[in-house]
Amino acid sequence: MNRLLFFILLLFATSCGQKKGEASSEEPKRIAVIISTLNNPWFVVLGETAAQKARDLGYEATIFDSQNNTAKEAEHFENVIAAGYKAILFNPTDADGSVSNVKRAKSAGIPTFCMDREINALDVATTQIMSDNFSGCVELGQYFARQLNKKGTYVELLGLVGDNNTWNRSNGFHSVVDTFPDLEMVAQQSADFDRGKALEVMESLLQSNPDIDAVFCGNDEMAMGAFQAVLAAGKSDHIKVFGFDGADDVLNSISEGKIVATAIQYPKLMAQKAAEFADQYIKGDRDFEKKIPIAVQIITAENISNFGNYSKSE
Repeated sequence: MNRLLFFILLLFATSCGQKKGEASSEEPKRIAVIISTLNNPWFVVLGETAAQKARDLGYEATIFDSQNNTAKEAEHFENVIAAGYKAILFNPTDADGSVSNVKRAKSAGIPTFCMDREINALDVATTQIMSDNFSGCVELGQYFARQLNKKGTYVELLGLVGDNNTWNRSNGFHSVVDTFPDLEMVAQQSADFDRGKALEVMESLLQSNPDIDAVFCGNDEMAMGAFQAVLAAGKSDHIKVFGFDGADDVLNSISEGKIVATAIQYPKLMAQKAAEFADQYIKGDRDFEKKIPIAVQIITAENISNFGNYSKSE
């Protein structure tokens, strides 16, 4: 009986050990989604779409909010690296300041896939998936010039000065409008891509420039803030407001004749691609383009029925 009991116990122990090992090997791998800020609906869509696509591919996914703070972002990277995440889907806070974080992840063997915003290094992120901001704002600048009949004064609200998207959009826009001598920019100021700050900045700019004809904003959140200021000043019938992103509230404002135009980006597409690439990398694929541009499209009152929810209707 003792020998029989010994073999039963041995068989039970062996079986439990195998099950424990099997459970451990089947634990889902984790992917981190580190977003510059969740205080902007556009980035909420980017982050949630990336996380959901990762989950659909069989991974656990956690979203981290950097709150537009490079120190907070660095803390997230430290925690993600220490926790052994398999990949990072990343929306940087700063083109220069975020490079060191991605380098640390790479040194730890964790690939980083940049979404929407780029970093100023080509050899650290696995790939960078970004909207073609410059070309989009070339087209937007052309529409802007036509709407103002190639003459008048305007102000520009810039995004975060440390973000390359800010300057790619501004430079694309100016590559067109600066060719018209009768279009004059009377002020240019940063509002950090933030609606509340854009409201304050625009209120101040209207005090010193009450007779402007238009305002070009580097994103839709700033466009909404700028429009609030223009409306409060009683100038919404004269001052034309332009944005960039394709956010739903701006599309509604275009439909209502409040905002003139925007350029739609595709955060869902960029987020899904980043998650798919991370999955491919984890499964052994190492062949990725360093930069992948995603085309943007101009939305006006004439074509707005073709767009919605950060996508184009088929």
